[in-house]
Amino acid sequence: MTVHFIGAGPGAADLLTLRGRDILASCPVCLYAGSIVPPDMLTFCPPDARLVDTAPMTLDEIEAEYVRAHQQGQDVARLHSGDLSIYSAVAEQIRRLEKHAIPWRMVPGVPAFAAAASVLRQELTIPGVAQSLVLTRVTGRASAMPERENLAAFAATGTTLAIHLAVHVLDKIVEQLTPFYGSDCPVAIVARATWPDEVVLRGTLATIEEELAKNPIERTALILVGPALAKKDFRESALYDPDYRRRFRS
Repeated sequence: MTVHFIGAGPGAADLLTLRGRDILASCPVCLYAGSIVPPDMLTFCPPDARLVDTAPMTLDEIEAEYVRAHQQGQDVARLHSGDLSIYSAVAEQIRRLEKHAIPWRMVPGVPAFAAAASVLRQELTIPGVAQSLVLTRVTGRASAMPERENLAAFAATGTTLAIHLAVHVLDKIVEQLTPFYGSDCPVAIVARATWPDEVVLRGTLATIEEELAKNPIERTALILVGPALAKKDFRESALYDPDYRRRFRS
């Protein structure tokens, strides 16, 4: 028996990895976050699978489901939105599994920032402009930010920021970032990327609040900030330059 943590991706069922799909099809039990995992993702499960929506459940209740499946020798597919490596609440579940000596594994998924970039048709790292991507969030009810992990510290780099779970405090984000990026810095908000009702808002630090006021978004949104979002006059990478020497080119 094994618990398979599966990154479900950003929303569209066909962005689930082939490995994730095949594991879903083989597991008699599936735990999924019903508030953010689309229902059509569950069509990959066996027809007689036990489906458990964890959205209203506590960690203790989720742990009990794992223990129950373990006792019955049933593999569990545990679906989380996006990718498991960030903001997935997988770490505390793994700790509970290890307490019971229950085997587990992780299957990666398409992360939210990658889905948002594809919706925007945008590369987030541009030569000479931004070569880093900072994935961050703000303090919320579920988890506080460590003291040194603050927007000002990240903004000082001038690179692309991908700010999760923070659209409700956009005004504070604009206030903190404007001194570093300038009011004309491009901003994009992507909500429910790859869902049928996805929303894309574009603007600058000076205008994005107005855009959000005209198109209210309450949750499941990613805020992208940085000059790379609009830069057109950048130098090309040397990767494809005829004078660039590499082992694949004679």
